[in-house]
Amino acid sequence: MAPALPSVRSIGIVLHDFPLGGTERIALRLARAWIERGIAVTIFVGEDRGPLRDLVPGGARLVPADPPVPRERRSRESLGAAAAAFFMQHPVDGVFVPGNFHWEIVPALARIPDRPAVVAQISSPLRMGPRGWLGQLAFERRMRRLLRNADAVIAMGALHKAQADSIMGRAMTTTIPLPALDDERPARPASGKTILAAGRLIHQKGFDLLIDAFDQLDDPEARLVIAGSGPEEPELARRIAARNLEDRITLAGFVPDLASLLDDARLFVMASRFEGYGAVIVEALGAGRPVVATASTPAVEDVLGDPECGTVVPVEDIGALRTAMVAWLDRPAPDPHRLAGVVDAYRIGSGAEAYLEVFRRALAARHETA
Repeated sequence: MAPALPSVRSIGIVLHDFPLGGTERIALRLARAWIERGIAVTIFVGEDRGPLRDLVPGGARLVPADPPVPRERRSRESLGAAAAAFFMQHPVDGVFVPGNFHWEIVPALARIPDRPAVVAQISSPLRMGPRGWLGQLAFERRMRRLLRNADAVIAMGALHKAQADSIMGRAMTTTIPLPALDDERPARPASGKTILAAGRLIHQKGFDLLIDAFDQLDDPEARLVIAGSGPEEPELARRIAARNLEDRITLAGFVPDLASLLDDARLFVMASRFEGYGAVIVEALGAGRPVVATASTPAVEDVLGDPECGTVVPVEDIGALRTAMVAWLDRPAPDPHRLAGVVDAYRIGSGAEAYLEVFRRALAARHETA
């Protein structure tokens, strides 16, 4: 019989701050789930500010760096040093490093004497054509340098796992579907013809393309709601006004929880030029809403392979966006429970347990080599 794995009683999470990011949202969702399971969670932040600050779960110990570590050049290295100093004085069993953005903090954590198990997450593609071969080579070198002393790496899909293990030169990656969904949220039948989109209002997200595609819909009942805030908001508002669409397109601003907007929607659209994982696709399917998405993220391969769940269109193809939206609005709304069932593996309960298992195995391996 294999020996029992060590228990995990405490976990630290390091975040730079609380921006509008899917990585940070998932980290806070995991923190809540771990607390519900009796784990002591400490969230160490460079600055205690940002729009997701209200999502910090009750029961978490929130520790801002003193002095604060604002975002600037090389600030993640400073954040790593501050976090390492804190966890040396206040030990935890493991530290979770959420997403590629935070990888720079791993080397400092790995230097803690009798250190915690350090688990890093992959949140965006590891191999990207736009980097070019020289940029890709530099990225892989950096990844090996930053993560070589991590105890484990978590990928969101099989492709990321294979790429990570290849880059690192050893099998150190575990695949865990993105824990983007609550355990118990009923999927409600859809009605009306409201299209929902959400994200930071920046060029990457393609909201300009979506507005142009929506302008070509010959359906006076269709409505578009765009949830999010960002620097492109004035330009998008001008674009809407120039097309006389103010009565059909709503810029809803930042919305901390999309649940009510998804309940009112018939269809979710992601028109991004490029994405990390695109957790919002999983969230939309979990609410029982079909998705039209550009081929900008690995999520389309993971969850949109079934044509009953949605449609994948080429990046920056306004005509394809329009055609796909028309097709979904013209057909009966699909069974929301069937769509939600497709992403059951992305529920927070199973995800939180899977992450804890990675920490347990990392601690066991550390004890074996001690």
